[in-house]
Amino acid sequence: MIHRRFIMVPVFILMTLVNAGVATAGGPTEDVRETTDKLIAIVSDPALKAPDKADEKAAQIRKAVDERFDWREMSRRTLARHWKKRTEEEKEEFIKLFGKLLERTYLDKVEGYSGEKVLYVKERVKGKYAIVVVKIITRKDTEILVKYKLKKKEDEWMVYDISIEGVSLVNNYRKQFSSILSRSSYEDLVKRLKKKIEEK
Repeated sequence: MIHRRFIMVPVFILMTLVNAGVATAGGPTEDVRETTDKLIAIVSDPALKAPDKADEKAAQIRKAVDERFDWREMSRRTLARHWKKRTEEEKEEFIKLFGKLLERTYLDKVEGYSGEKVLYVKERVKGKYAIVVVKIITRKDTEILVKYKLKKKEDEWMVYDISIEGVSLVNNYRKQFSSILSRSSYEDLVKRLKKKIEEK
C-alpha cells in the first residue's frame, strides 16, 4: 500500500542536520533543521536506548514530528475532492488515522539513521509556500534528491509533502486512496486504514 521509496522518509528528516549552507534565520530550512536537531537528540539520548524506554522514545519522536508536519493539510491534499464531502468529525478522525499510519509505517526506520550526509541544494520561497531541496549522500555514495514542501502558518514553516526522486508522498497516497474510493466507500477506506495500523 506504499511506495518503497518512502520507507526511509524519517531517516531523511533526521539527516537534514549536515551542511545546511542555505538556511536563513526563521526560514523554512532553518525550521526543518530545528526539528532535525530535536530528533537527533532523541535518538542519540543514551537514557532512551533501553528497551523499556521504547514507548517514551516513540512518543518524543512523534511529538517533534507533529510540531513540524501539517497533518491536516497533508490529509486534505491526500483525500483531494473527497475531503469536502467529509464532516468535521470525519476529517478529524482521518487526520489522526493518517498520522498514525505514517508513524507506524516509518517510526522504526528512524533508528536506522547512521550519519548519512546531506547537502542543502536550495531553498525557494513564494509567498506562504516554500520548497527546501536537499541531496542525500548514502554510505554507498548514492545520491538521492529530496524536496520538502512547506506552508507558512503564523510564524512557522510546516511540512505538507515530501518528494523523493520526483515521487510525492501525498500524491502516492492520493492515488491509493482514490483507487479504493472509486470502487468502495469512505467507510471502507477508514476500515482499511485501521486494519493497516493494527498490523504494524
